[in-house]
Amino acid sequence: MTEIESIATQPASAGTDQIDTESIISKEDFGSDFRWGVATAAYQIEGAVNEDGRADCNWDVFARQSGKIKNRDQATLACDFYHRYEEDLELVQSLGFKQFRFSISWSRILPDGFGKVNQKGIDFYNKLIDKCLSLDIEPWITLYHWDLPQALEVLGGWKNRKVVEWFADYTRICTTAFGDRVRSWIVLNEPMAVAGLGYTTGLHAPGKKGIWNFLPVVHHLALCQAEGGRIIRDNVANSYIGTAISCSYVHAFSESARDVSAAKRADALMNRLFIEPALGLGYPSDAFPFLKNINAYMLEGDAEKLKFDFDFIGLQNYFSVVVKHSYLAPVVWLKEVPAKLRNVPTTAMGWEVNPDGMYQILKQFEKYKGIKEIIVSENGAAFEDVFFENDVSDTKRVVFFQSYLAAILKAKQDGVNVKGYFAWTLMDNFEWAEGYSARFGLVFVDFKSQERVVKDSGKWFAGFLKEAKTC
Repeated sequence: MTEIESIATQPASAGTDQIDTESIISKEDFGSDFRWGVATAAYQIEGAVNEDGRADCNWDVFARQSGKIKNRDQATLACDFYHRYEEDLELVQSLGFKQFRFSISWSRILPDGFGKVNQKGIDFYNKLIDKCLSLDIEPWITLYHWDLPQALEVLGGWKNRKVVEWFADYTRICTTAFGDRVRSWIVLNEPMAVAGLGYTTGLHAPGKKGIWNFLPVVHHLALCQAEGGRIIRDNVANSYIGTAISCSYVHAFSESARDVSAAKRADALMNRLFIEPALGLGYPSDAFPFLKNINAYMLEGDAEKLKFDFDFIGLQNYFSVVVKHSYLAPVVWLKEVPAKLRNVPTTAMGWEVNPDGMYQILKQFEKYKGIKEIIVSENGAAFEDVFFENDVSDTKRVVFFQSYLAAILKAKQDGVNVKGYFAWTLMDNFEWAEGYSARFGLVFVDFKSQERVVKDSGKWFAGFLKEAKTC
């Protein structure tokens, strides 16, 4: 058993070093070169879905289907960031963040997915980047954050191997247009969610169901992950390139052999599936033998094409997971034990609040020899906000950030080369299948009036990130 496997398969009751959430942390504890940012995604905030040449993406079509999005919400307007980006970036500056992560809407740049470029889309992101720079905010681009042009979806989307060519062309266009001013790039955001939720369970766009969809989608995403990195490296001088993987520390429910094996499979899917091919280790079929079937989609030379030497890995952590063996879930043979049944603290989404899980997953990824640096590219929580006059109180979110930052600092002090942190997210937005019901923002958004109100969590970050005074 590898060290990574042994970490992933500790039973839920196993003792671990607990994070001291009462300790006082400061920005200076992380070092002067530590990056502090806030993360967003195009589809969740931009709106303007029918403006300036943008065409439908898969989420536009998915959201129009009855029963797919809570309360039948749609992102037609969202946060109207497309028109309000200047004031929203000024909010980023006022909160003290020096990095702003945003994604490019593929269908705003290439309405047909490939071919003719929409200059108005290029113009929008040029203005956005220029505004960031004018405010002394470093722009970080995510190339793909789940919104595939619908024109490509009807051609098979991520199941179609041609998506590797489409994505390569899209990447070349973006790096040519923006690479003169943007150094930091994230190729894919949480590809496992695309493969699992989008093409296997159908809970996300495009709403496809079937375990056999999973394998080609995973392989094509992994190929694009590496190919995108290579194109950025070629086109952007002094580039800083990463990919963002959603990771959860996995516990086995018990020490039984079947539960431990279930935890290995869950870890392979949730944590190992996209990082190991990039590192030249192949797909983790040792823990999840079903992945051997991905060989049916491998062409000659693919093993090399999967590899890329990333400058950093974006690690995104929101919760830990406890799993046990289940005969009722064919192929994976496991089920999650919900946090509410384990009597542990949870967010409004029912996700376990466990800062020690952040520490453990950072330590787990540290063991990969090929990872140079880690950026926590997303971390945050949805809680119920409390309104009092013109203030928005979100004490639980403040405590969440304090405790998770303490966990990251502990990992850093224990030798993990973690070099930055991006809070999710700047403002309440369209939270995918949850619509507008789940609020993760540091800034409250009234989706009818589009009024913004900085929450207590945003004010806390502003104080935390305030530059130290010099004598």
